[in-house]
Amino acid sequence: MLNDKVVIVTGGSKGLGYATAEELIRLGARVGILARDQGAIDKAVAALGTNAFGVSVDVADKQSVLDAFAAVKNHFGRLDGLVNNAGLARPSSIETLAQDELLLQVNTNFVGLVYCCQAAIPLLREQGSGLIVNVSSASVHHENEMSHLSIYAASKAAVEVFSRELRHEVTCDNIGVSVVVPGSTASEFASGFDFGKLKDALTAWLDKGKYFDGTMQAQQIGQAIAHCFMYPPGVTVDFIEVKPHMPCEKPVF
Repeated sequence: MLNDKVVIVTGGSKGLGYATAEELIRLGARVGILARDQGAIDKAVAALGTNAFGVSVDVADKQSVLDAFAAVKNHFGRLDGLVNNAGLARPSSIETLAQDELLLQVNTNFVGLVYCCQAAIPLLREQGSGLIVNVSSASVHHENEMSHLSIYAASKAAVEVFSRELRHEVTCDNIGVSVVVPGSTASEFASGFDFGKLKDALTAWLDKGKYFDGTMQAQQIGQAIAHCFMYPPGVTVDFIEVKPHMPCEKPVF
């Protein structure tokens, strides 16, 4: 069990992040929820109870990240782990990709993750051990994932390469680094998508084949991420992929 361990979950107010926070708390941890929307944070904290604490943050702003980590540390008194879950996508063909959507994805999915790791490392070192879990995507590894998500997939590939080097750098501090790769999961991931670009992406996805692996629930990924924290110091899950195995026809729009 994770009694009294403190873990920060970015993007923790909804979807995979919320499911992860919920499972960590069930296992006895206390969780700092970091997200953009204060209203969503307040709702999540109210549902999760006194072992949850929320801070509004823009992960692409380094000072905002440092302030948020300090607030969690001040509230709970320590930090034992970090789940870098915050991420987003904007479907678009490469030719028509808008500059603001390119930078939004790279800054949120990769640059923000780097900032969060930088903020976490000295706090974990204080405890003598810790774990950083970086959430990647099946789009890095499988051809039959959603089309027109080139920048999202590339930013997640960068996360995996970064994690490999990070693991080497912090191992002397007894800090582990895990990469968790979720397959297709039911969540609010598509909120904010442009419908026309989404339709084009789905049409291109159909060209990859009629069937896909199906969809999981967020709770299943939350359990996998929380499971990474169940090992003693010195033992780490380096890489885990969790994906559905329920072949079904792709939707037609």
